Amino acid sequence: MTALAFPSPQGIPRNISPEEWSVRVNLAAFYRLAAIYQWDDLIFTHISARVPGKEEHFLINPYGLMFEEITASSLVKIDLDGNLVEENDYGINYAGFVIHSAIHAARPDALYIAHFHSADGVAVSAQAGGLLPLNQRALAIIPSLAYHDYEGIALNLDERSRLIADLGDNNYFLLRNHGTLALGASPGAAWTRIYSLESACTAQVRTLSIGRDKVLIAPDAAQEEVRQQINRTRKPVEGSKSAYELAWEASLRKAARHSPGFDR
Repeated sequence: MTALAFPSPQGIPRNISPEEWSVRVNLAAFYRLAAIYQWDDLIFTHISARVPGKEEHFLINPYGLMFEEITASSLVKIDLDGNLVEENDYGINYAGFVIHSAIHAARPDALYIAHFHSADGVAVSAQAGGLLPLNQRALAIIPSLAYHDYEGIALNLDERSRLIADLGDNNYFLLRNHGTLALGASPGAAWTRIYSLESACTAQVRTLSIGRDKVLIAPDAAQEEVRQQINRTRKPVEGSKSAYELAWEASLRKAARHSPGFDR
């Protein structure tokens, strides 16, 4: 199977470049996938993407649409100060701007950022031990997982410096008493990471439901082996696609089957 084809330039609005339209389609699909997997939260959480080009602009959801309604053309373009680059009927969620603008500004590799309030993600974010080494998925995440203590609803701009200091160069983030976050240099990287983090949180909640005393923690030697394995540079065979690319193409097909219309 091949990847979905994006609309031809003739079908793209005149004020949007083909490069930006491609990002918009990917981001809209990301929202639809979050809804399919039930990681949306009415209108109250966010996924963003950096707009290609010299300007420091990024795209985020219009504040008022559910994830299953979002399309490529409905996404809101803003700058790092929260100003709307183009008029929009809905505006944006300010807390989303605070969190996403901080990371986009500080991490050039954060082209896509996903932040969810799922029940299991919030549950693990409120556990003192955070994400525990209970399963293979968690073991692969923990070496690149950071934590940020809860300071209240993210409405204060001065929290951005502390968010960035806590995130560092990690790709996974647990916002204490709040939720999950993952980022990537491609939609596939960000989607695979947030999928893995959410899945690891769900596995932990289910595992701990039997009580902590009966739970097996992965052996230290196995934890170290996984750290070494994920730190090794593994390049795909020349001409082949990365796991992130393959997973994203498969996910795009799923979005098209279950929630068509995101590419409008």
